[in-house]
Amino acid sequence: MLKRMAQLLQDAQLSLFNADAVDAVPPLVAKPPTADATPGARAQRELSLGEHRVAYELRRARRRSIGFVVSTEGLRVSAPRWLPQADIERALLQKSDWILRKLVEQGERARRVEASRIEWRDGGSLKFLGQPLWLRLDPRATGVKLDESGALLIIGLPLQASEEQVRDMVQAWLKRRARAVFEPRCLHFSQALGVQMTHLRLSSAQTRWGSASVDGSIRLNWRLIHFSPAIIDYVVAHELAHLREMNHSARFWAVVRSVLPEFEQARSQLRDESIIAE
Repeated sequence: MLKRMAQLLQDAQLSLFNADAVDAVPPLVAKPPTADATPGARAQRELSLGEHRVAYELRRARRRSIGFVVSTEGLRVSAPRWLPQADIERALLQKSDWILRKLVEQGERARRVEASRIEWRDGGSLKFLGQPLWLRLDPRATGVKLDESGALLIIGLPLQASEEQVRDMVQAWLKRRARAVFEPRCLHFSQALGVQMTHLRLSSAQTRWGSASVDGSIRLNWRLIHFSPAIIDYVVAHELAHLREMNHSARFWAVVRSVLPEFEQARSQLRDESIIAE
């Protein structure tokens, strides 16, 4: 029995996020799970993990190992159909530290989502190149433009304009600014790396910050314009480095380091700030 449990735990799917993936964009969430998770629509069971009572969803399937996933909906456990419930609970207890830590992390990410949620109205704010940018509706203005301070975005709409109208105009402006910012940085790093970028496309993907193709084309998520220039540089350099190394091997990271010696700091900041709610 102990040997079987060891094998089950060794095979368990414990990682929610790829530690090397700059491309992962966490999903938008509405309500944070907490360590003391209350049963959701899918949760059928509860178990005490230390001082915490945790609800979880149990799925039985034709599989050989136990899988644990902590997501925005809480804890999901996938187990072989033949495995006794007592063995599943024993596995949960053995992995309680990991489970509780991931539940807390999901809660923190959800709170960041709520804190960063944009109100598309006069007086609302968003991040632009890592700095706060306030929205001002002005029916006398034409289009969308920054004021002289660089901290106020003037939008040519009446005060009673709908959130959808404000959002569409501002996002169109942000996409134009994204291309204007990304293109020179791509040129800079392609020259520094000795690679040729054939085409830059803007992406609206919900799962990747960027991608590179063997034909030299690069995709960058326009929402990177919310982040600081250092983070943008990291993602640009990361994707262009793939034109030399189409992997995440040690050689790949050496290529990134050759143009960004301290890239780890920007990578860490991207992971910490990578939820954008719009």
